Formats: sequence, C-alpha cells, structure tokens
Amino acid sequence: MAIEEGKKAPAFTLENEKGEKVRLADYAGQWVVLYFYPKDDTPGCTIEAQDFTSDLKAFSKLGAVVLGCSPDSVESHQKFIDKYKLRISLLSDPGHKMMSRYDAWGEKNMYGKISEGVIRSTVLIDPKGKVVKHWRRVKAKGHAQAVHKVLEEICADAVS
Repeated sequence: MAIEEGKKAPAFTLENEKGEKVRLADYAGQWVVLYFYPKDDTPGCTIEAQDFTSDLKAFSKLGAVVLGCSPDSVESHQKFIDKYKLRISLLSDPGHKMMSRYDAWGEKNMYGKISEGVIRSTVLIDPKGKVVKHWRRVKAKGHAQAVHKVLEEICADAVS
C-alpha cells in the first residue's frame, strides 16, 4: 500500500524511547509530523532531530506533534535523546513494517550501490488522520523548517 495524499494514514502501534506503546489514534484531533530517518546518532539524522527539536514550540503552536521513526531500538532512541537533549518522541520499528506501509523502507541508491533501507521522508497527517503531504527522499538540513512552513500555510488557509 502506497502513501497517498488525501487518503487515510496507515494505523500503527510502536514503542517510543520510553518503551510506551504509541498509536496514531492517540493523536486524533492533532496534526502529526511523522518523519523517518535511518539511524540514531549519525550526522544527518542528528541535524534533522535537532532541527525538529528547535522548532518544536512553533509546531506546538500550530497544534502539531512531531514523531521520529527509525529501526533503532528503544534503548538507542533514549541514548540519542539524552545525548542531544532532544524533546521529540522517537518510535522504534525494527521490523520495518510501519516504515514499509509509509513508503519509508525500500531500495536506495547510494554512490551507485543499491541497497535496502530507510528512505528519509516525512508524512504530514491532519487532525482527522488523513495524509496531507508526503515528502519523499528529503535532505536533513533545513527540512524541519520546510515542513513547518507548509503546515503554517495550511493552517493560515484554514483560518481565512
């Protein structure tokens, strides 16, 4: 099943960095920024997590929660959060089931080498659970700000 804008986002239940079960349904009535990244404590992933953390207040003002997701363990996520003082929640998907349903797991081409892995991407889900925007194969630096800008425009349009 491919992610399609305008369609219902696939349901999920995953553990966060504290080992708590997190479901998409837990965020009904809120905007959800769900971003997928390859690995904790690597340069690009650290930049992206820090950028989302820096912009967290701005996302919160728009009624949005930010969730990161990678195949790393709950323990790895907690160490990553502690090391960089991140304020976002990180979900663990070691079996790649949820990432596959969100088109965030698949074939990658890095420097001419084909492999399978996490495709850095982000999905914006509206308060009713529908996919509003899907960013595919994003660059880490500046991406959080780009997502915030789109969400801000959507919220402004809804008011006017």
